[in-house]
Amino acid sequence: MAPRRNDEEFRLTPELLLKAYAAGIFPMAEDAEDDSIYWVDPILRGILPLDAFHVPRSLVKTIRRQPYEIRVDTAFSAVLDGCAEPAPGREHTWINQQIRSLYLSLHEMGYAHCVEAWDGDQLVGGLYGVSLGGAFFGESMFSRRTDASKIPLVYLWDRLRRGGYTLLDTQFITGHLSRFGAIEISRETYRQRLEAALAEPATFYPADAGSLDSLLQSLSHTS
Repeated sequence: MAPRRNDEEFRLTPELLLKAYAAGIFPMAEDAEDDSIYWVDPILRGILPLDAFHVPRSLVKTIRRQPYEIRVDTAFSAVLDGCAEPAPGREHTWINQQIRSLYLSLHEMGYAHCVEAWDGDQLVGGLYGVSLGGAFFGESMFSRRTDASKIPLVYLWDRLRRGGYTLLDTQFITGHLSRFGAIEISRETYRQRLEAALAEPATFYPADAGSLDSLLQSLSHTS
């Protein structure tokens, strides 16, 4: 199904956006200056299997050195703005003002979360996404320093695994995500996995997640 533009007078609500995620579709804009929103329903969907997550050894060594402080949900709007910045291969952002406002509302409602990388008082990378049941829909990530988006992704994986999630949706596949084990599945298979994940109880704040020790313990079980 091709992306569809919503009616120009139609304004999305956070509640409708959650229903869209539950149905397997997500919104995008052409660029920051375009007020219109497209619904996207890929034929092939990218996911990161939580039970087959791969972390390169070089990155594990970097994580052990703790180059950044990893925080959760302390600067959601700043992470959104970081994800909207131009980057190599991405001169235009799909995050327009309406989308930004919607995700801020979802965060305030407890449905959208971020994982952040800090160097002192500087936010240098991070990612954000939407949580529904046992499904986490990864939306975007950014990096201003080496590995400053990769390390939050590894911490996200550990948090989701410990929190009872069964689906980490990446929407599309990139070379960056492929290195962590991301795969493509058909729309039909995705919807089956999504339906099952939505029925699962999960928490984004498991008591045993967030520390370097918990992360290294999880990594040792996957090696």
